[in-house]
Amino acid sequence: MLKFLKKPFWIVSLIIVIDQVSKVLVKTTMYVGQEYKFLGEWARIHFIENNGMAFGMEFAGETGKIILTLFRLVAVVGLAFYMRHITRTRPNTLLIVLLSMITAGALGNIIDSVFYGVLFSESTPYDIAVFLPEAGGYASILHGKVVDMFYFPMIKGFWPEWMPRVGGQYFEFFRPIFNVADSAITVGVFGLIIFQKRFFKE
Repeated sequence: MLKFLKKPFWIVSLIIVIDQVSKVLVKTTMYVGQEYKFLGEWARIHFIENNGMAFGMEFAGETGKIILTLFRLVAVVGLAFYMRHITRTRPNTLLIVLLSMITAGALGNIIDSVFYGVLFSESTPYDIAVFLPEAGGYASILHGKVVDMFYFPMIKGFWPEWMPRVGGQYFEFFRPIFNVADSAITVGVFGLIIFQKRFFKE
């Protein structure tokens, strides 16, 4: 098991496979906005798409989307070279796992942004996407949308009136809708923050 964890390629590959299988299943079986509930009202599979940022956020239109995708590609290449370096010089298993998770998450969403517009017809509230449609995809390369599906609205309510700025406003935790790739990036980044003193003593 430890040998497996020290091989970034296998960790990245496993996360990407899980991420892409879940996205393709959702995209080819659900309408945009459709959802399935489990664990009562606390957890749902809720299909939405976004232009490339984590947790369903948007970024500066089509130009911003391309910039974000290219930035991710550069970051992934940089992470790949860095992981190659640390596996040779100081193979800390936990550090390799966390960096592999971030790399896999970035790659997972890059695949959506780069290829999904070409590979699928458009998902709408009325139409389920088709893989490799005869009429062609819904967008050109680099203009695909990222598929999100995990939604956990565990706590809902209104802020007390006495609270500044938000008093009386509706709140929901956890509101963002995300995917496996987003989860991998989040866990990887928080892990680096928590254990940074162990990894980077200098």
